[in-house]
Amino acid sequence: MAVRPGGRPPHVLRVMSYNVHDLLDDRAAAARVVRAVAPDVLCLQEVPRRLTTELRLPPFARECRLDWHRGRLGTGGTAVLTAARVVVHGTSRGRLPVRFPDRTRGYAAATVSLPTGGPSRPPLTVVSVHLGLRASERVEHAAAVLTGLTRLGGLDDRAVIAGDLNEGPDGTAYAMFAEHHRPVSGGVPTFPALGPRNALDVIFAGPGLQAVEAAETVVDEGDLEAGSDHRPVWVDLDVESD
Repeated sequence: MAVRPGGRPPHVLRVMSYNVHDLLDDRAAAARVVRAVAPDVLCLQEVPRRLTTELRLPPFARECRLDWHRGRLGTGGTAVLTAARVVVHGTSRGRLPVRFPDRTRGYAAATVSLPTGGPSRPPLTVVSVHLGLRASERVEHAAAVLTGLTRLGGLDDRAVIAGDLNEGPDGTAYAMFAEHHRPVSGGVPTFPALGPRNALDVIFAGPGLQAVEAAETVVDEGDLEAGSDHRPVWVDLDVESD
């Protein structure tokens, strides 16, 4: 079987989720974290907002060796970046309601596939989300994300939801996502980056996407602490599984 550099077979897609704290910390360290993980799809939260997105996100994407497909309005500081081998069929975004003057929230989505040369499989939809700080707000946000997936045709067995939920597995919004898509990122604590105690960042995948064991990925501890106030999560998914 052909194996990609880094040990992943060509039909395996690595999805990573990373809250980058508005790139206010050590941006070079955050980019090194991303390069060490080498994701095919990177779901970002707390991307610099408004006009600064156009100035600050493209250089970060280049440092990560990934592509950003633009479209910042309405994302609430979320973004989806992709590696060169990933085929992007379309992108979309949605705003999540918050109380004034709270910071905006939203989600960004991309429908993607891999040119594996194997049996044809439908594309999958990957959504980057960042839910609110209030429990009732997070429930509303989760419902909006799931509704958005329905409009995209993504509320099925080939959808991925990844991001910062601002709550753990005992939360209602978490349970709403888990009802349709199982958590596949291991439930590891991600916040704060220095001595993480809370598993706020998580990746969910539909039943048609099988999580597979990955080769060990070594990420520098100093970069994890310096790059952001969150640590990332990632998972390898078999896009040709039945």
